[in-house]
Amino acid sequence: MAGAIASRMSFSSLKRKQPKTFTVRIITMDAEMEFSCEVKWKGKDLFDLVCRTLGLRETWFFGLQYTIKDTVAWLKMDKKVLDHDVPTEEPVTFHFLAKFYPENAEEELVQEITQHLFFLQVKKQILDEKIYCPPEASVLLASYAVQAKYGDYDPTVHQRGFLAQEELLPKRVINLYQMTPEMWEERITAWYAEHRGRARDEAEMEYLKIAQDLEMYGVNYFAIRNKKGTELLLGVDALGLHIYDPENRLTPKISFPWNEIRNISYSDKEFTIKPLDKKIDVFKFNSSKLRVNKLILQLCIGNHDLFMRRRKADSLEVQQMKAQAREEKARKQMERQRLAREKQMREEAERTRDELERRLLQLKEEATMANEALMRSEETADLLAEKAQITEEEAKLLAQKAAEAEQEMQRIKATAIRTEEEKRLMEQKVLEAEMLALKMAEESERRAKEADQLKQDLQEARESERRAKQKLLEITSKSSYTPMNSGTTALPADLPSFNLISESLSFDFKDTDMKRLSMEIEKEKVEYMEKSKHLQEQLNELKTEIEALKLKERETALDILHNENADRGNSKHNTIKKTQAQGRRPICI
Repeated sequence: MAGAIASRMSFSSLKRKQPKTFTVRIITMDAEMEFSCEVKWKGKDLFDLVCRTLGLRETWFFGLQYTIKDTVAWLKMDKKVLDHDVPTEEPVTFHFLAKFYPENAEEELVQEITQHLFFLQVKKQILDEKIYCPPEASVLLASYAVQAKYGDYDPTVHQRGFLAQEELLPKRVINLYQMTPEMWEERITAWYAEHRGRARDEAEMEYLKIAQDLEMYGVNYFAIRNKKGTELLLGVDALGLHIYDPENRLTPKISFPWNEIRNISYSDKEFTIKPLDKKIDVFKFNSSKLRVNKLILQLCIGNHDLFMRRRKADSLEVQQMKAQAREEKARKQMERQRLAREKQMREEAERTRDELERRLLQLKEEATMANEALMRSEETADLLAEKAQITEEEAKLLAQKAAEAEQEMQRIKATAIRTEEEKRLMEQKVLEAEMLALKMAEESERRAKEADQLKQDLQEARESERRAKQKLLEITSKSSYTPMNSGTTALPADLPSFNLISESLSFDFKDTDMKRLSMEIEKEKVEYMEKSKHLQEQLNELKTEIEALKLKERETALDILHNENADRGNSKHNTIKKTQAQGRRPICI
């Protein structure tokens, strides 16, 4: 009895020790994951688990997003997961997304996984038209997206229609022009072909470098009212706070950079922005919900912290990450160079093989023609020899007949003819015999000449036969000699497994390597400036080219605003500078 009680007690204590868990589903931009979480876990425990699973170290840009009554919210790190207003049914779903955006993607995004997640998120926002993108820039961004997915353009593989199932352009852009999918594909492919040699991470970074200059990039918009009751939009991004007209999300009416804001606070639904300059009026506005004010404050604190962090020296962790990223970039660059050399050598070997095959085929054709000529010469020689023999026999026969005729004429002359009539007849016969003898002698002479000519033709035919045999011998010897001396690149026995002489390459990142890499980076910067100018010219050319196909009646308000800004020469950055200058004057909104 005591043993049974003890076993039940130990089972109960074991049961109590087992923590209660719940299932969480995490949705990233390209994957879904499920985790079993303990009830006591805080937001940071779950967030760290997701980051470790993804191999992500630049965690400060990201967060776990969920929705409460049509309002976006982010999981708080210091609060238990189940204490948030999340649905009770399992699995509890969160979206792993970028919460804060960098000012300069190329300088701030270090890890390749960070760049990839930002690329996917920004691309989706552009396609969903949450970020306005002009048509010509949409085509350019689409070409970089294709390079990131498909690698280098190959006309034999990437044939017409290979982008038919891809979503690459915003529907607004497609509907704005009288252009078929094939016409759009042709223009995207033309730029795609120019990106040859760029790896996936490079193509994605080029995409982000262009996208970060779009006016709505990285801006979170909130509907607000000022103290007069006027409806406005508040934009929160990496540079500061911006006030917009609800009909114009591209150009802010006024901006507050983070370094010019002294304090941000809210009380219930009222939100207060206090500028650093106490001479400038405090800006107050109301939002629709208290929850929205909490979200605005969260975004303000996070963006302000990152703004100040960018203007300080990098932490030891970031320095280490950047050093590793530089080494990895150098290693990848050297690896790409090695692969490019191998590819070049393979292509040269293939070209050499094709040239040798072409030459061998040509030699075979020449040999075949020489053999045919030789056979024709042999046949001609045989025919001429046979004809010469027949002619010679005929000449002998005619000579024999001529001799017989001569003998007959002598016999007739020796015979005595008694009567005159017989004498006349005899003379006539003699004359006929002489004429016949003369004709036969002429025929014999002609046949003899013909025989001599045939002998001469036979000799020439035999000389032609000798020359044909000589040429065939030369061709045969050349075909056996050429492949061994056709170039310095030896053909591999099996081309698909073609290897370099050195079986492995190792890299030692010495000071000289890093100095060379630094020089290459400086060179790349200069080249980038030149490419940017060329890129702008290309964008203008495309804009001019498709302008005639535009349907003006389908232009949206943002299209019209963007065109007006472009005509005035306004860009995202100089617009913010102007609005900052306005922010230093008394606020009247």
